[in-house]
Amino acid sequence: MSRRFAVDPWAVRETRLDFDALGQTESVFALANGHIGLRGNLDEGDPHALPGTYLNGVHELRPLPHAEAGYGYPESGQTVVNVTNGKILRLLVDDEPFDVRYGHLRAHERELDLRAGVLRRAVEWVSPAGQGVRVASVRLVSFVQRGVAAVRHIVEPLEEGARVVVQSELVANEPLPPPNRDPRAAAALRAPLEGESWGHGETSVLLSHVTHASGLRVTAGMDHVVAGPPGTGLGAESSADLGRITVTADLRAGQRLEVVKFLAYGWSAARSLPAVRGQVAAALAEARHTGWDGLVASQADYLEEFWAGADVELEGDAEIQQAVRFGLFHVLQAGARAEGRAIPAKGLTGPGYDGHAFWDTESFVLPVLTYARPSAARDALQWRHATLPAARTRARQLGLAGAAFPWRTIAGEECSGYWPAGTAAFHVGADVADAVERYRYATDDEQFERECGVELLVETARLWRSLGHYDPHGGFRIDGVTGPDEYSAIADDNVYTNLMAQRNLRAAAAAVDRHPDLGTDLGVDDGEIARWREAAEAVAIPYDEELGVHPEAEDFTQHEEWNFATTRPDQYPLLLHFPYFDLYRKQVVKQADLVLALHLRGDAFSAEEKARNFAYYEARTVRDSSLSACTQAVIAAEVGHVELAYDYLGVAALMDLHDLEHNTRDGVHMASLAGGWIGLVAGFGGMRDHDGRPSFCPRLPSALTRLSFRMGVRGRRLRVDVLPDSATYRLEAGAPLSVTHHGDHARVAAGRPVTRAIPSAPEPPAPVQPPGREPPRRA
Repeated sequence: MSRRFAVDPWAVRETRLDFDALGQTESVFALANGHIGLRGNLDEGDPHALPGTYLNGVHELRPLPHAEAGYGYPESGQTVVNVTNGKILRLLVDDEPFDVRYGHLRAHERELDLRAGVLRRAVEWVSPAGQGVRVASVRLVSFVQRGVAAVRHIVEPLEEGARVVVQSELVANEPLPPPNRDPRAAAALRAPLEGESWGHGETSVLLSHVTHASGLRVTAGMDHVVAGPPGTGLGAESSADLGRITVTADLRAGQRLEVVKFLAYGWSAARSLPAVRGQVAAALAEARHTGWDGLVASQADYLEEFWAGADVELEGDAEIQQAVRFGLFHVLQAGARAEGRAIPAKGLTGPGYDGHAFWDTESFVLPVLTYARPSAARDALQWRHATLPAARTRARQLGLAGAAFPWRTIAGEECSGYWPAGTAAFHVGADVADAVERYRYATDDEQFERECGVELLVETARLWRSLGHYDPHGGFRIDGVTGPDEYSAIADDNVYTNLMAQRNLRAAAAAVDRHPDLGTDLGVDDGEIARWREAAEAVAIPYDEELGVHPEAEDFTQHEEWNFATTRPDQYPLLLHFPYFDLYRKQVVKQADLVLALHLRGDAFSAEEKARNFAYYEARTVRDSSLSACTQAVIAAEVGHVELAYDYLGVAALMDLHDLEHNTRDGVHMASLAGGWIGLVAGFGGMRDHDGRPSFCPRLPSALTRLSFRMGVRGRRLRVDVLPDSATYRLEAGAPLSVTHHGDHARVAAGRPVTRAIPSAPEPPAPVQPPGREPPRRA
């Protein structure tokens, strides 16, 4: 396939404008900081595939209709709101609108700079009347000033002078295209913002709105610094849904008009209109005080510090090098300044999945942030902690103890109208607990543990103890649940769920042992701790003795096999072409489930069990979810299929740059982008953290000649350099650290790197995949 983007180690560059790919590029070129998200729409607003400006947490409520009512069904959904669009800078040249669909587009280039944290655009355009102009813009969403974004926009005539008008706008309630029938797309919201206050100054505008049903107050503001030839004019206007600053200039050849636009956003569910407007006005004032050059410099400084501790380097595949950095950049954008808000499945790059957060955050995104940007991981877990009241209420509604976290949500309440895939997916609680424990291991952050961690572990453990039961043989069973595989539901003893619950129960007991005063405050007594430990030791783990594999859930291996021979290529994803009833009772796997257990609970399986399980599920996994490929890469590498792991790494890392699932227009796949890091670090680096100590079993595919990555571990910065036949562990900062290399222990200290040989890989028989679902070969 032809590449849409030039391969560059530190940039994603588009050298021609493809109107059919606008949706994809709007997501790929999106800028965000975890609080504000701006899709990569063209500055002039048109044409677009899907306009989008998002504030993390700003949502509207909508009814969740059910054909038949049932007790405990969620009745209200939450959908992300496209808030006031401040990106627009319309241009008229000699009275003709600058529109790349008309006239002659001589050159068009956009570049996402991963070190500078900006989106650059350069255009040469000749109007239908023959007037040529050069337009250059640079856009950023500040990592340092949380509520601020900015654009620098420069216009200059190509040959002859030109009369130009720039209209800088704030636009609320933009019309959106209707969603398609794909259930992964967003619900349509028409005019969700009700104008509350508006006003303008000479160069500034403030617009305030309230969402109709959720009652959230949103204010957007803009201010400008204009540099042009003598006679450059300014005008301002505002109304409920439109603010506009108009700049006019007569440019001679060699002159240019420069407009720097500062944007600020704020919102609140509780604060007054004057308070929110004041917040935005203050953010604008600070942005203007910092100036464009200051914002750009602080952005680069922030990213320099991030890359120093998070970068992954490889030799032998320039495209994967670009992709893993692109993925890390988007993961950072999703969580850097979320500060008390969720990390949605699409980040703030598009409205897919209605802007909801899922368990992917804890299981895929937070492992990356925990080792690359732990403050962002902590913030995401603090958001989960803040939603505990809603999770407790949901558990009571379901007749359970503890806290039942939602399958999908924005504000904390369950928003899935399909209970077999939503309510029954109780593994979310164990995924949260796993993220809590990983963060504790990696950071030694006792303050977080005392303020949030212990309570999260206790309430999720209480859920498991009340959800499970003992069978007549003394086994602790967890029945009627749905694991990660969305093509199976309401199953008994899902192995992934049970093993993660086991870890959760043990972690809660250990946390209360460490902090008995907090246990007392939470009403935990010795009897409850003992019950947690007893349940953990008795957890049922189904095993098929005849096949020598673990069934995904009890009796899964007895189900009828899916008929892959009669399934056409155009019938994937299966969920769009077959009823769930048929999927649920067949051996077909949407995404890694038992194989994910091999990764996250690899301490519960022998090497032989991992190899047999991987081969069995490889033949039944169709990868209809973007969550699957990175996990398959990790386990393929571990059991000896290193070249297959390399193929799966390509699927995960290139998910959005190649638009592999044809839905990047709805936003990037944040978990899959995190999966690029996971595939390299946990796959070819062999990194595991089961016992709280980092262990490594590195092994490279033939195409890669070097892999180097850094990770923060308990205040240290560890660098791992992997070559085809050896690995070197270097401590770049902090006290000495113990690591494990292919089972051998080593102690690494600053200035004393440790190098170890890499043993030969096992050579198991090559596994097979369902016909047509093999990963594309990277070789």
